Amino acid sequence: MHNPFLDIGIFDLIDILFVAMLFYTAIVWLKSTRAAFIVRGLFTLVAIYIVARQLDLQLTAWIFQGFFAIFLIMVVVIFQEELRQIFERIALWSLGGKTISPLHSDAADILLRTLADLARDKIGALVVVCGKAPIARHLSGGIESGSNLSEPILRSIFDPHSPGHDGAVIIEGDRIARFAAHLPLSKDVRQLADVGTRHSAALGLSELTDAFCIVVSEERGQISVARDGRLRPMENFQELAALLQEFLNDKYPSPEHRRISIGLLRENWLAKAAALGLAIGLWYVFVPGSKNTEITYEVPVELRNLPQQLALERVQPPEVKATFTGPRRAFYLFDSRKLKVSVDASLAELGRRTFRLSDENIRHPPDLTLQGLEPSTLQISVTKVVTRDGEKSPTVAPEHERN
Repeated sequence: MHNPFLDIGIFDLIDILFVAMLFYTAIVWLKSTRAAFIVRGLFTLVAIYIVARQLDLQLTAWIFQGFFAIFLIMVVVIFQEELRQIFERIALWSLGGKTISPLHSDAADILLRTLADLARDKIGALVVVCGKAPIARHLSGGIESGSNLSEPILRSIFDPHSPGHDGAVIIEGDRIARFAAHLPLSKDVRQLADVGTRHSAALGLSELTDAFCIVVSEERGQISVARDGRLRPMENFQELAALLQEFLNDKYPSPEHRRISIGLLRENWLAKAAALGLAIGLWYVFVPGSKNTEITYEVPVELRNLPQQLALERVQPPEVKATFTGPRRAFYLFDSRKLKVSVDASLAELGRRTFRLSDENIRHPPDLTLQGLEPSTLQISVTKVVTRDGEKSPTVAPEHERN
């Protein structure tokens, strides 16, 4: 078969690379959400279906075909929150949306210094530093603000006697956008063992958005950070400062961080290789694989229902040439060794020795079309089995029965 990769052009390369970028973005995003575990389960089911098709496990393949028939509905139901996030980000990217300025170094120092003081005094606090994703629909309650970030304001908000000290402070750029806001609670009981509601709220928002959430425990005076669905206790103040700076560099990179380097190519190389391989595989299946092709196989002849009083001497020809046409991808997983021309020899008892071949004599996948069998007829030679003294011995059939 002609190798389709020999005909690949510049636009095919652009097509493959663009799709690989989309897959890589999806892989990285799914790894940071709870959907990654579900996606691995779906890929496992797809692998089982492919193996079932290869081994000709018809019942298993039939059940999985019914499953994949409602696959799109299942995807919408299971990933409704994740799909909503994707469409929100596409809308922000395409329509411009609201641009959030980064948290500058002076404001970041004020925030870190204030949180360190609150932790030392064991005063509970919950601060959300916004990323690129919108978070407004995940918030409830709270009071709109527009004040500059300052230590006195943060201390007054989180004062235990303040009515809004149990809520969260939302920081956009160098300003406090809202305070006393309530966040969605996480249900990750493994990470939330031995922690309070503030930690659950911080982790819940980090599971739904790309925000950087900082929690100060009023019981232990420990600072924790929730990002990308992961809750991490901080060992010291320097670790918190480093994580916040890493978050700001990731969401608001400076020009030198935007430059592509060898280190960037090496980073997360396994996900990049998987995305590229998946894009190449899909291109191979759906681009050259959609073109019609014609292939001829040598197929053995199999007789069935031969009467017991007849013994087969010869089949002429023992193999026939079967020519199939169909999309090239239909031949990728097609095992030609399973092809057989099956002939019903029950009429041989009445003297029939020549059989005409048609589409009904050969089983093949439904997406392939049988163009023809060569030769279109076959002949068989049989002998009669005669019983002599309790033993069976073949006797050549009379001349008029062999024609």
